[in-house]
Amino acid sequence: MKLYVLNGPNLNLLGIREPDIYGKKSYSELIELIEAYAEERGIEVVCRQSNHEGDLVDWIHEAYFEKADGIIINPGAYTHTSIAIMDAVKGVAIPAVEVHISDISKRDSFRQISYIRKACVATVSGEGFEGYLKAVDILEKMERPGQGVSE
Repeated sequence: MKLYVLNGPNLNLLGIREPDIYGKKSYSELIELIEAYAEERGIEVVCRQSNHEGDLVDWIHEAYFEKADGIIINPGAYTHTSIAIMDAVKGVAIPAVEVHISDISKRDSFRQISYIRKACVATVSGEGFEGYLKAVDILEKMERPGQGVSE
């Protein structure tokens, strides 16, 4: 199994940016956690972060051409603004899970809008770094062509 883990704007500032909301652990600690969790399960992960919308769209397309089995995406602020990212995920038809470190349902009213959610099979919000691991579990259990449902 191969998963793309895509993170949007300002996630490179984890541990620095609003630690009362996002925690004190760094982005590199997040990636180490995801990579170790995936390795235990024999899952290949490609982890990327960008502050630029077009990079995220390009990586979604790349996931298609690289035959990824799933996408875990935290678009950051693009969650609330980017139809382009939503269209890219819909366009490639790869199962995707939306992840947010904080519970966006309990934050500013504009954060209640999620365009990406319309293209995702699930959303994990408010579970901190563990939310990414839950997203791995969700995608791992999905039925894949020729393999049936994973247990």
